[in-house]
Amino acid sequence: MRYRLLLVSLLLFYFIGSTQEKIETDRPDQTETAVLIDKNILQVEVGFNKENASDENYTLVHPTALFKYGLGKRVELRLETNYATEYMHLIPNPKETTYFEPLILGGKIALFEEKGCRPKTTFIGGLSLPFSGSRIVRTTHAAPGFRFTMQHSLSETIGLGYNFGGEWDGETSTPNWSYTFAPGFNIGERWYAYLEAFGSVRKEESPDHNVDAGFAYFISNNFKVDLSCGIGLSENSLKNYVALGFSFRVNMKKKQTTKE
Repeated sequence: MRYRLLLVSLLLFYFIGSTQEKIETDRPDQTETAVLIDKNILQVEVGFNKENASDENYTLVHPTALFKYGLGKRVELRLETNYATEYMHLIPNPKETTYFEPLILGGKIALFEEKGCRPKTTFIGGLSLPFSGSRIVRTTHAAPGFRFTMQHSLSETIGLGYNFGGEWDGETSTPNWSYTFAPGFNIGERWYAYLEAFGSVRKEESPDHNVDAGFAYFISNNFKVDLSCGIGLSENSLKNYVALGFSFRVNMKKKQTTKE
């Protein structure tokens, strides 16, 4: 299935028209962009991750996919899905479990444009739908989540993005509070790089703090590829991860022809 998705995505690349501004994406970092996509634009962001919980146990996400559709200047629809395989090194028989995580349906709303010290700000809200996932990962209740995304343009080549928000797990009423902080750097016409700190805290649990870094290359204004990696800093974190991905956008509005 993942190979079919990759093939279809690459074929779509040939039908992508040019636009003036470069594509803005939520990947490869954990910081969601404050930029909304334009009306009638479909944007797809795909990644393949290896997340190591220890030297022997890991999870492959193959793939994670985020679909966005622009409804107007201030609103976009969002759908996220993940297909994963979890490997546990058990003796004498290792265990592999493959599953679809529940779909996350949501949207993004523009709040403020950047002005002086005020950052460009948007709000992202979503709801995880337990019935849409594999039985082994279904939750008792639908799980809501939200995030405020902020973005500063420090210069023509340097930007700063940061998020904060909360997520529920569908089992308890205790939220998981999250944060991200990521300076980004445009390098020439086609390269982008970033550094990032991110994590989460939850009542009566150990905090989860991490750092990561990565870069992206713009094949065109509408298509880019990326590579990133990160390490955990606390006891409750993943040991490390590595991710490879690509993103593209397509104008879904049909071109109108005029009759003479």
